Amino acid sequence: MTESKTLRQLPAQWVTPENFQDYGQVIFPASDGEPDPNNEAQLNLENGTPRLYIMRLDCRGRKFHQIARHVECTQCLGAREGKDWFIAVAPPSQGDRPDLDRLMAFRIPGDCFIKLEMGTWHAGPYFDWDAMDFYNLELTDTNIVDFGTYNFKTQDNLEFEIVLS
Repeated sequence: MTESKTLRQLPAQWVTPENFQDYGQVIFPASDGEPDPNNEAQLNLENGTPRLYIMRLDCRGRKFHQIARHVECTQCLGAREGKDWFIAVAPPSQGDRPDLDRLMAFRIPGDCFIKLEMGTWHAGPYFDWDAMDFYNLELTDTNIVDFGTYNFKTQDNLEFEIVLS
């Protein structure tokens, strides 16, 4: 007999610079002119060649059992069409396991970007639309040489679902 996995609901809260600071930065639109370091992504792309591309994703629902991280670079994500979306994150950690107690889900407005700190665990982006396009800034080989994962299903018999809070 196969043991069924436990489904945990992860309430999504609207992202703010304050509630996202353990995971990265939130970059909102700002008037051109005076630089504002609090509203500009502090990037680390020195370990390779940066690439900016538009990533098209089909809707996969809001359930997940795997989470990934990149320890060699920061990563930026933003919706191209102004639609809201979701991401689950855990802060950078020592070892190969995310901190379950600090796993959070955020709802990201379609008019901003997020920057993930080096090593931030992330699952998503997730959304309710049929498909979405995302701007993605990372290194050209990030998903080949800098892609660590953790599988909650095989390790902890868990699956998560991002829900509206």
